[in-house]
Amino acid sequence: MDSERFRKLLNTAGPFSSVYFDDSHDSHDAAAQLDLKWRAVREELEEQGADKSVISEIERAVMDLRPPIGRSGRAVVAGPTGVLVNEHLARPPAATVVRVSELPYLVPILQLGMEQPNYLLAIVDHTGADLTVRDGNGIRSETVDGGGYPVHKAAGAENAGYGDPQPRTEEAGRKNLRAVADRIAELTDGTGSEALFVVGEVRSRSDLLAELPERIRELAVPLEVGARHSGHDVDEVQRAIESWFTKRQLQILDHAAERFSAEIGRQSGLATEGLDGVCSALRQGAVETLIIGEMGDATVVTDEELTHIAPNANVLSEQGAAPAKTLRADEALPLFAVAVGASLVRTDERISPADGVAAVLRYAPTLG
Repeated sequence: MDSERFRKLLNTAGPFSSVYFDDSHDSHDAAAQLDLKWRAVREELEEQGADKSVISEIERAVMDLRPPIGRSGRAVVAGPTGVLVNEHLARPPAATVVRVSELPYLVPILQLGMEQPNYLLAIVDHTGADLTVRDGNGIRSETVDGGGYPVHKAAGAENAGYGDPQPRTEEAGRKNLRAVADRIAELTDGTGSEALFVVGEVRSRSDLLAELPERIRELAVPLEVGARHSGHDVDEVQRAIESWFTKRQLQILDHAAERFSAEIGRQSGLATEGLDGVCSALRQGAVETLIIGEMGDATVVTDEELTHIAPNANVLSEQGAAPAKTLRADEALPLFAVAVGASLVRTDERISPADGVAAVLRYAPTLG
């Protein structure tokens, strides 16, 4: 997972309240169930000493976010300045998690979150397209009409004395799709979209793809979920998009596990595992991908400014930093990885690193 989405957490002082729970919307009493779940979360936040104003901000976030479709989880992370993360998870957590601590707890998002980078959705036919852009500014839509007419051959036109209208019809359709393709290229380049989802009849999709520049065509993902103006389910389209991103996340995890295993196997120095090795690599900014497994209640030690990290006070002192804070490893390591611009991966049975943590490195760091 790209850690850039979490960088705003680096500029916020704690304490943080991190909440993860099941907010599925798959029953007739879903609203009542959400209310009950929130009451339990609120009680736990109060018991752990969360500030009343922060609890109120979290409640507003929980109640105001658009209900999910079917089974879902919710992630909310808030600091003294308000809610910083508020999003649906791909599936509910196995159990509700509530933490009030000095650092935010991000691991459940890595495991269950729906990472959706900037993307473009095009619902197209030969008259034009409805385009939806998702980027850092939210979601916005527009319609593109290329102005080419007619795109349908009129009944009896061949006998009306005007010759075969088919070439005119096909050229009108191509004109419209060229306009759509031009606008898609403009939007994709402008937003840095990483995927282009295309909905429409088979010929409309294929004709649009033919008009796109190769660099944009490589991003295209055809979705067979209906057609423009003749029926497509908005929720079905969204589920298809989410499914594609889920598969991509699994591919990213596969790739990270394979790279880690390969680099460890050849002893290249471009991978490490365990708290000692990972803390050392993070201090030197060498981590490209942090791989997080089961770390239990393991802790690490940092200086007051959170600029140095080590598995214990002795190692931190050897690095010339004064030990000041003992923090949970599953909170501190991801945040240090965000600070050095590393990507974050929650591993599963693919690998079981020492101490529950590993890293693929940008370069071989010095020892210590």
